[in-house]
Amino acid sequence: MAAFGGVVVSDPLLASQFTQNELRSLKSEFESLGSSSDVITAKEFKDGLSRLAFIQEPLTEEEVASIVKERSSSLDFEAFLSIYLEMQKSGVKISPQKSPASEFLKRSTTTLIHTVHDSERKAYADHINSHLADDPDLSDILPIDSSTDDLFDAVQDGILICKTINVAVPGTIDERALNMKKNLNPWEKIENQTLCLNSAKAIGCSVVNIGTEDLIAGRSHLVLGLLSQIIKIQLLSGVNLKAAPELAEMLNDTEDIEELLRLPAEKVLLKWVNYHLQKAGFSREITNFSSDLKDGEAYTVLLNILAPESCDLSPLDLQDPYDRAKAVLAQAERINCRKYLTPRDITCGSANLNLAFLAYLFHERNGLTADNSLTYAELIQDHEQDSRDERVFRVWINSLGTTTYVDQLFDGVWDGWILLEILDKLEPGSINWKAANKPPIKMPFKKVENCNQAIDAARKLRLSLVNVAGSDIVQGNRKLILAFLWQLMRYHTLQLLKNIKLRGKEVSDYDILKWANNKVKRSGKDSRMESFKDKSLSSGIFFLDLLWAVEPRVVNWQLVTKGVRPKMVMILVATVMLWSLGEKAKKAANTAAVLELHNEVS
Repeated sequence: MAAFGGVVVSDPLLASQFTQNELRSLKSEFESLGSSSDVITAKEFKDGLSRLAFIQEPLTEEEVASIVKERSSSLDFEAFLSIYLEMQKSGVKISPQKSPASEFLKRSTTTLIHTVHDSERKAYADHINSHLADDPDLSDILPIDSSTDDLFDAVQDGILICKTINVAVPGTIDERALNMKKNLNPWEKIENQTLCLNSAKAIGCSVVNIGTEDLIAGRSHLVLGLLSQIIKIQLLSGVNLKAAPELAEMLNDTEDIEELLRLPAEKVLLKWVNYHLQKAGFSREITNFSSDLKDGEAYTVLLNILAPESCDLSPLDLQDPYDRAKAVLAQAERINCRKYLTPRDITCGSANLNLAFLAYLFHERNGLTADNSLTYAELIQDHEQDSRDERVFRVWINSLGTTTYVDQLFDGVWDGWILLEILDKLEPGSINWKAANKPPIKMPFKKVENCNQAIDAARKLRLSLVNVAGSDIVQGNRKLILAFLWQLMRYHTLQLLKNIKLRGKEVSDYDILKWANNKVKRSGKDSRMESFKDKSLSSGIFFLDLLWAVEPRVVNWQLVTKGVRPKMVMILVATVMLWSLGEKAKKAANTAAVLELHNEVS
């Protein structure tokens, strides 16, 4: 059984007064008051009391004295909770809206991990305003007033989030597919939001427990949760060797370029921060975007390294963390890099906003040189002949909801971990996780172990993997990797069809073929496919006829070119079949992969 990951309160009566989300929020407030996460001194409590986020109005000296009386010793977290309850009873104005945890979190059915925070709402609204200000389709809702809840009203028709996705990953959504008119009816809003969620999933967002109805209703916690992921993807898109080859400067003599290539963007960003801090002689290593940055010391040193002409080390002389945070952001403003963060966000350890600030700082001033950039850029050039299949498989993998986001397919699968995640999604329980080796993996034989387990699990699903070994995947054999992924994708599609069934029986390749031909024939078109390897399919006409038969609006007959490879045919036809079977099937189908394949056709 997994260990409990929440905030533990030993007093049952005290614990019953709070939800876990409120406890997490108050724990963050408590930790922001002192240098220790376990106890704080009475002086630290008194000095930081007026900065607590849940206090609605500034406290008078009499109120402060009343709260801290008889508390001359240190306070632990449970004592802090008791004081919080006492303040509520004594009439101190405590606003649920000012607390990171909003009122809806008190419902017993809530299972969300995203909390509503005013500073996040403001930061994301400002981000959208700056990146979409010139979009004529949004002129009636932009700029959004970041001091109000207008953001949650602006997203209800789906257009704003779809546009934000396209800013994060250009070309993800063909905007011709959006319903753009004013005063959309409920069905048109659902279509937009469905496209929004499928596209968000395709670029690597987790959309578990987020439905179209949640976005249409503008549910704040879910909207902020989705926007935070989209904006994070945008900000981290340039934090990699391909976009910034100068990152290779961070490698020491014992590190391999391939290790840096395979690090997630967040880890690369932390490595970049620590690289500069170590050069400056900073004693601590930054391992996260929250507690390690609360005191503002790392920010002070980092800004001084990146812009010594404008940013000095004077904030280190300030004893109060809040005052130091204000001084840090004042220096960031001198170099036009003050975005996303407020002083309270720093002292409270807001992971999302700290990451956003550092990613923006990296884009503006990474402090690295461009030596050997061309050499390293050449190492990571895509193989043009594989790019189409690579893109389709990458979109499909990310749409499965795996923990690991795949940014580059061949670099992503070579240690076998993502293959294990895929197989566990397709057939839960098929992987022995105790025998798996979690990345980062330095020893080659451990990577082979992962790949061998993935191949064994796939063979148990009756996939054909003749003469394929784990070492082939570790060595980056593109042909075998693509063949393996193709079979996994095909298995996934057929499993969806088996779950639906037609007239009580499982669906075969023949059933799919027959359905597609009949659908096109009934629509009045005369194209036909004899098999999934029919060479005439290379023109793409049959697929366009099929898509048009299911939904005429998706085809623009003025834009028709040749398209997909034969081995993708069954996937495309089967998913269009799922699409036509109804709303339940639509949700089950891998719509993100279909959209990618549809773009290849049209």
